[in-house]
Amino acid sequence: QVQLVESGGGLVQPGGSLRLSCAASGRIFSINYMGWYRQVPGKERELVAGFTSVGSTNYADSVKGRFTISRDNAKNTVYLQMNSLKPEDTAVYYCNAVVRVLRFGDDHEYWGQGTQVTVSS
Repeated sequence: QVQLVESGGGLVQPGGSLRLSCAASGRIFSINYMGWYRQVPGKERELVAGFTSVGSTNYADSVKGRFTISRDNAKNTVYLQMNSLKPEDTAVYYCNAVVRVLRFGDDHEYWGQGTQVTVSS
């Protein structure tokens, strides 16, 4: 079993910054994808930023230039640095990972429990 544990959410004023962390633990052979999604009530979960194992990244248009995703492969951890936060960034942020548990096994998708980010004055 694989667990994703997120941290770093909270309340911040508009224009402020937060850094989210997500650490994967458990039986892991390789992590092929790690990323961040967010969701507000009544809306579908949307991709914020993703980081593949080969080093490429992708961002939602709404966060380009403000958010930066990074990854520490040795620690199986992905980070999301969020700057110039806006009230519309308020959401529950979820960590997502696609993990291969066994060398010749299938890839499986896992989600974290979510961390609340609130941007308000």
